[in-house]
Amino acid sequence: MAKQKPVINVAFVGHVDHGKSTTIGHLMFQSGRLPQQELDKLKAEAVKHGKVGFEFAYYMDKFKEERERGVTIDLSYEKLVTNKYEVTIIDAPGHRDFVKNMITGASQADAAFLTVAVKEGVQPQTKEHVWLLRTMGVKQIAVLANKMDTVDYKEDAFNKLKTDVSVILKQAGYKLEEVPFIPISGFKGENLVKKSDKMPWYKGPSLIEQFDLFKQPEKPTNLPLRMPIQDCYEITGIGAVPVGKIETGVMKVGQKIIILPGRTGKGVPGEIRSIEMHHEQLTQAEAGDNVGVNLRGVGKKDVARGDVICDIASPATMAEEFVAQIAVISHPTVIAKGYTPVFHVHTAQVPCQFIELIEKTSPDGVKTPNPDFLKNGDIAKVRLKPIGNLVIEASSKNPHMAGFAIRDAGATVAAGMCMEIKEKK
Repeated sequence: MAKQKPVINVAFVGHVDHGKSTTIGHLMFQSGRLPQQELDKLKAEAVKHGKVGFEFAYYMDKFKEERERGVTIDLSYEKLVTNKYEVTIIDAPGHRDFVKNMITGASQADAAFLTVAVKEGVQPQTKEHVWLLRTMGVKQIAVLANKMDTVDYKEDAFNKLKTDVSVILKQAGYKLEEVPFIPISGFKGENLVKKSDKMPWYKGPSLIEQFDLFKQPEKPTNLPLRMPIQDCYEITGIGAVPVGKIETGVMKVGQKIIILPGRTGKGVPGEIRSIEMHHEQLTQAEAGDNVGVNLRGVGKKDVARGDVICDIASPATMAEEFVAQIAVISHPTVIAKGYTPVFHVHTAQVPCQFIELIEKTSPDGVKTPNPDFLKNGDIAKVRLKPIGNLVIEASSKNPHMAGFAIRDAGATVAAGMCMEIKEKK
């Protein structure tokens, strides 16, 4: 197999109607991913729906419908090959999908484009998205000042936007010197692939060039082996074959492992007999690989989705209770002590109870110790108690095993990161 380019996952986020889908659609057209005849069809479709000018958005929107209906996850992503990377673009229509997808580990965004329409400027969701990216550990961010055509490509309009967005980025803890601002028009296709002649005052990269300026994500192969199990198949003549994505570390044939919590809740020890990826047998696999493994000494009844295969020499922790930083995204009322929603951590789903609200930070940065409740937009430090066995790690030890989404009645209400753990004995 030829060596592919390194993969980088890039999310496009931003307030609704600030032009994310149109920008991605036009980028795909200009970079040759969306052929002219397909665009003509989309144009006709848009006109038919009375949505003139929505043809580029329709290119991505067909995925949104499929996403709503829960068709396979690959469809909500778009591939784009640049000089340096194979980019997976994650179009994030609303938080709800975004968080869910980010968390189930279907993809962790290595970088993000925050899209802000230059005329409308900063909106409530712009703020939320920045905090969310921060809470979820996305360190690289670039800002797209979109719809420059609506302000006649004027530099002062761009500078005003830059000032306003910088305030939020700074509050959330981003270093401003590391955040590029790129003026574009997604609709008119200015500054997406080639430099725009309408903005001679702008000297920085075009959108497509910025992809290659993001730093390559490090493969966390230096951390201990962690493979959350997505499913376990029983294959005749072979036995139990758990499948999943290796989050961190390296897996080798013959390696001694322990599966936590396992059926016993105390872990099930075993050994790696064989590793398979895309129907090929491997002697070893590493972080980022989706694999199936056959284990010696482990039966199908011993393991389930949500268990984690760990290196026996340095197993993951099971939490008695843990402290986390969370961002409340869309709760119908408020969150108070005693609330027990379902936490989605790697592939596990475990109810956890809020036992203490330690501190909250409101969207404008004001801190309150021991609040009575949390509402949408708050970022908070909370203490949680899993009702059942939960494998989770502190982000300082293994950030890839620390993120989670909190869901209730079919919607994502919050997302967060585990900061410290009181281990289950």
